[in-house]
Amino acid sequence: MSLTKKLLQAAAGNAGESLYVEDVFSTYLYAGTSATQNIINNIDLTTNGGLVWTKARDVAANHNLWTTEIGGTADILGSDLTAAAGNSSFYGLSTREDGYAVTSSQTQVNNSAYDYVSWTFRKAKKFFDVVTYTGNGTISTDTQTISHNLGSTPGCIIIKDLDSVSNWGVYHRGANGGTDPEDYYLLLNLTNAEANSTTAYWGGVAPTDTEFSVRGTGNVNISGNNYVAYLFAHDAGGFGDNGSESIIKCGSYSGTSANGNAISLGWEPQWLLIKRAAGGTANWLLYDSMRGLVVAGNDVALFPNLANADTASGFVLDIGPDGFTVGGSDVEMNATGNDYIYIAIRRGPMKTPESASEVFDIVNHTGNTNTNREITSALDGPDMVFLASAAASTPKFPTIFRLTGGGTGENSGNQRVLYTTSTGSETSLNGVYADFGTQSSVTWRGSSWGYYSDNTVQYYNYFFRRAPGFLDVVCYTGDGVAGRTVAHNLGVVPEMIIVKARNVAAGGGWATYNKTIGNNNVLQLQSSTAAFDYSWWNDTTPTADVFTVNNDSDVNGGFNYIAILFATLDGISKVGSYTGTAADLNVDCGFSAGARFILIKRTDSTGDWYLYDSVRGIVAGNDPYLLLNSTAAQVTSTDYIDPLNAGFTVTSSAPAALNASGGTYIFLAIA
Repeated sequence: MSLTKKLLQAAAGNAGESLYVEDVFSTYLYAGTSATQNIINNIDLTTNGGLVWTKARDVAANHNLWTTEIGGTADILGSDLTAAAGNSSFYGLSTREDGYAVTSSQTQVNNSAYDYVSWTFRKAKKFFDVVTYTGNGTISTDTQTISHNLGSTPGCIIIKDLDSVSNWGVYHRGANGGTDPEDYYLLLNLTNAEANSTTAYWGGVAPTDTEFSVRGTGNVNISGNNYVAYLFAHDAGGFGDNGSESIIKCGSYSGTSANGNAISLGWEPQWLLIKRAAGGTANWLLYDSMRGLVVAGNDVALFPNLANADTASGFVLDIGPDGFTVGGSDVEMNATGNDYIYIAIRRGPMKTPESASEVFDIVNHTGNTNTNREITSALDGPDMVFLASAAASTPKFPTIFRLTGGGTGENSGNQRVLYTTSTGSETSLNGVYADFGTQSSVTWRGSSWGYYSDNTVQYYNYFFRRAPGFLDVVCYTGDGVAGRTVAHNLGVVPEMIIVKARNVAAGGGWATYNKTIGNNNVLQLQSSTAAFDYSWWNDTTPTADVFTVNNDSDVNGGFNYIAILFATLDGISKVGSYTGTAADLNVDCGFSAGARFILIKRTDSTGDWYLYDSVRGIVAGNDPYLLLNSTAAQVTSTDYIDPLNAGFTVTSSAPAALNASGGTYIFLAIA
């Protein structure tokens, strides 16, 4: 850990080590096994307690909410049901210090025929708390007050009677447009609009940072009945290096029936729960980025009030670095004049990675004739994958992104693939596409594609995960205005930016910025052309918050775009440059055990994008290379680079494209 980071953590106060969203919340995708299965999401439920909410994705089955705080056997509920609590032992659920375990073969949690999603909420101040209490049935003007340990005023409270058939009561700070929300309630298991009552539910008493109130004899306070309450914080801080960043917001917005209805959060969400509160009935909508919160594509919804399987909702919902936008006129999300409430949880990881293995992985495989080929990485939730073939093929290097449809599953219709050797738009070439199917895997799909069907060929999958200081991926829609700034969450100044138009064959292809060539010069990832003077970046250097584009259609016309941002992160990645010598040249990246991934491009003259990696071989002999801008097969008979603990060595035998005397070169290396 760096000295700066230690000082920031020390400044966080007496609360101890800093907490990040990835410490307290997880969306986890898994395939059922009908046998004991450990869900390793790195959330410590044994020590802290919390909630695990599980749903079968591809079959109609009840939601299952398992609460570690209830105790006894009545500790599992269904958000789409009114039934009293059931027995979690029926499902074989138990906590772990790094997640939880499930032993059952029940359809709701672990049947080998189905895929699942689970959302884990760890108890943590200023994020989430679980409280149990016994109702007293008060019907006077008094209310029963219930203490909590959220450490802030709840933005949302969801309550269920454990002992009898009842609806789920919901308090939300956005009810009634945020005016006197304690006078209103919603029902999680029903489509009902918000209703007014000061003699039941919250009794007209607003919650505080230490307690909330219940009243009446109905769904939240029958005398002698036991209840569980889930409390969600709102914009309370408490997280990040200095303990001041928020990871959850409980807000509201008004529908407009128009696209681009923007809801600002100050960060990118990974989980959204949305409900039409006023204006009429509507389902509760639940989205997450693992199943698919797709920018300019179909989003995958589940409905807490319904047992339905995953549904490609078709609603206009996009996420971005600052929040989310809704569009269209559907009553479930954006009808004119209707009020909507939401809970949003911030995307992780927030913590700066400490090892390259947290953010990058290479997996090789031999082709076969399977129609669908699933490749599993060691990464938790990769965000970008590109595939290389050792053989020649056209086009080459298919690349997918979670933000553009990779997390949605094979039936979603989001068949989005871009090729680094092509200027074309994203496509499902020859019926081929891909998706992130489980927590750490990508599945390449299609029936007539050489990328996995040739059993004589080796293939290489390069997995990347977004993380502060290393990599960010941003989707945006162009507005045609020169000087337009695009927000990002890299957390530092980007040193390399690659932009590609998604839904048009952009003439400039993959527009590339690099700090070495400056803001008035550009490169093209699909081309061997030298750097040339062009104003894609509006002659403006990026900052730690935004990068700038001009009004060219390659980066900012009326189309959808994706941007890939890299930076140097000590000991993990290096965006650098060197001057050729025509002799052996050591390139110091600040690493300790050499580089696993190296991408090199000459900038002052023509030169291909040379790609090396440690799986194919970075050795003191011949090193196979591929050209990221070429459809050619890999070359295995040359020794142009050698290993170096601090980075890599460019040898004297390397051609002018890698080591001409006086030549200028840029590179991206990963430890």
